[in-house]
Amino acid sequence: MPVKFIHSDLPDVLVAELEVFNDTRGFFLETFHQRKYEVGGVGRGFVQDNHSHSQRNTLRGLHYQLNNPQGKLIYVVTGEVFDVAVDIRRGSPTFGKWMGTRLSAKNKRQVYIPEGFAHGFCVLSDTTDFIYKCTGFYAPGDEYGIFWQDSSIGIEWPVANPILSDKDRRNPKLSEVPESHLPIYQVTSS
Repeated sequence: MPVKFIHSDLPDVLVAELEVFNDTRGFFLETFHQRKYEVGGVGRGFVQDNHSHSQRNTLRGLHYQLNNPQGKLIYVVTGEVFDVAVDIRRGSPTFGKWMGTRLSAKNKRQVYIPEGFAHGFCVLSDTTDFIYKCTGFYAPGDEYGIFWQDSSIGIEWPVANPILSDKDRRNPKLSEVPESHLPIYQVTSS
């Protein structure tokens, strides 16, 4: 069976609904199948898998890498998160726009966020285990961020007083980021 890909409000960001096989023992699903994902346009090779464990009200983001960009295929194995992508590509018709979706162990959805987007999430359950595959390696010297509560973006986070890292608390608003620190939108032919 093919993976069902749903275009979000940001056309390049895809939500994947997976086929789940349930029986009395539990369930089985494929969290990645290269040929099936290539059909949906998620064909670039993944090079790194990450696992994040967080407690309720933790908010991580909004993060991106500029010179070593990462596309991300994201899913949750325990708990629930509100996952957000923001288009920060200079010249994009959706620059500064955001989309959010709930990912949980229960709905077993995934989201694919391509390179050129800032990413963040907040935890809605007591704890969560959040897994994501990346198309590029993590580069510590190439970390950038956008302020999670930037009013010009207007993300409707479902938490009022999130737990933040000091770094995320100090991220600049999108309008304060020098153009040279933002990715450039490139039209791709399909």
